[in-house]
Amino acid sequence: MSTRTKPQPLSDTEIRQIASDIDAGRPPMVWFTAAAVGVPEGRSGKVISLGDPSEGDFLQVKPTGSKDVLSFGPTEVTLTKPARQTAAAKPKTATRKDSTVTMSSPAPAGAPSAPATPPAPATPAPEPEKKPEAAQPAAAAADSSEAKAAKASRPARNAAAARAPKAAEVTITLSGTADGEWTLDVVNGKKRTIRGISVPGSAVSQAAKLLHPEAAEVVDSVLDAVRASQRAKVEALQAELENARRLLDDLAG
Repeated sequence: MSTRTKPQPLSDTEIRQIASDIDAGRPPMVWFTAAAVGVPEGRSGKVISLGDPSEGDFLQVKPTGSKDVLSFGPTEVTLTKPARQTAAAKPKTATRKDSTVTMSSPAPAGAPSAPATPPAPATPAPEPEKKPEAAQPAAAAADSSEAKAAKASRPARNAAAARAPKAAEVTITLSGTADGEWTLDVVNGKKRTIRGISVPGSAVSQAAKLLHPEAAEVVDSVLDAVRASQRAKVEALQAELENARRLLDDLAG
């Protein structure tokens, strides 16, 4: 009786070796183990690329003679080439037939001959016991069919995920100067859709109050400073205007 050892997953050293060979432009050859789904054990293939190990099936392998690239886990392939299997000789079962030989001595002359003893019936050979493991291949075939179906559904899930639209990030930037000028920039994804559009201070104040009290407090403090600055400019201009009028009146007199 021979037992099949469970395939060991690829070690970190072997995975690093595979990655190094791929980077060097030499896709390494691997062989599929008994754990591989959808590919016969012992078949060869080449590792085309490596994905994220957290995904589980991160080895992208192209089986020999196939145009498809499939995903496999570290227990489904090995770097060790399997030995060529030879058919085991079937044990010969020796059968033995029981027979009974009856020997008789010659009867004396004139004596009645005794009836011949009938041969004993042959003992029937015992029937071989039915092994309960006979039902296991059917269960294994069912498990293999389910695993193949799961493997076949992976490309469909990947294609559906690739077709799903991705939501773009939107960044809105509001800038203000000490003179009370406000501008708005909008970036949709990687494209700037609005650049430096002018926004009135009253609209900025109203929007800040709707967004958050802290934002309203900051904007109001900036607007107060701008009002004070503009008020000082107006007063200075008014004083300058009064000065110019006095000079004009003196010149006219």
